[in-house]
Amino acid sequence: MSFNGKVAAITGAGSGIGRALAIALAERGCSVSIADIDGDGLKQTEALVAAHNVGSKVTKLDVKNRDAVEAWADDTVQEFGQVDFVFNNAGVTMFDTVSGTSYEDFHWVMDINFWGMVYGTKAFMGYFEKANSGHVINVSSLFGLIAFPGQSAYNASKFAIRGFTEALAMEMKGTNVQVSSVHPGGIRTDIARNARFKKTDRGERNRKNAVRKFDATAQTTPEQAAAVILSGVEAGKRRILIGADAKIIDFLQRLMPIKYVGLLKRIIKV
Repeated sequence: MSFNGKVAAITGAGSGIGRALAIALAERGCSVSIADIDGDGLKQTEALVAAHNVGSKVTKLDVKNRDAVEAWADDTVQEFGQVDFVFNNAGVTMFDTVSGTSYEDFHWVMDINFWGMVYGTKAFMGYFEKANSGHVINVSSLFGLIAFPGQSAYNASKFAIRGFTEALAMEMKGTNVQVSSVHPGGIRTDIARNARFKKTDRGERNRKNAVRKFDATAQTTPEQAAAVILSGVEAGKRRILIGADAKIIDFLQRLMPIKYVGLLKRIIKV
């Protein structure tokens, strides 16, 4: 399978993994339809993609808006005449306890992480099923494999992405439509800086300290993450783990499905 001559749609492409995916795909000769709510970030990504002389479409997009996501999918197909991949990558997080997190904050996380992924998947699935070809890549998280205190809203959204994606993969068995769930460990992106922050499970209320601790555990660059994702897509993997931390903790969860919590809190100090 080659990306050359194909078309990929990517949410959250204004920075981080989304930007790295757009650039890596463009390097491989793949046209990209990039979307993000951050217009300035999108312009920077567009400029980096332009160096590779592939087709590109830029859309400022709020993935919480179902109509806007569906229009983006239609416009992408109209622009390029085809679409081969959708990377539902946009995501946010929230630092707080269950009791402290407001319903509004829960909705904010779920609307972007989960519903944005659902809208993106369903908006492109019609094209994929009609063509009997295509690949849905939904970015979950390490925290879609294991739970972590102070991240209940994020955990809920990422577990939901994993469940949705694995069910879709089962439904697409026997077709040429492929489905992958991506589980990054600590990636050096701005997700912690852009988070809604109240306090960590340890009572930490200083955002800078929490971000510093997150950065200390983030060992993988967005570029490395993008390379692993694209290798997994090429190989047709249904589950793509990114980083040694994701692989180790996934193993621990399988080995100790209940008792991993105590060990995890000693390993990850965020």
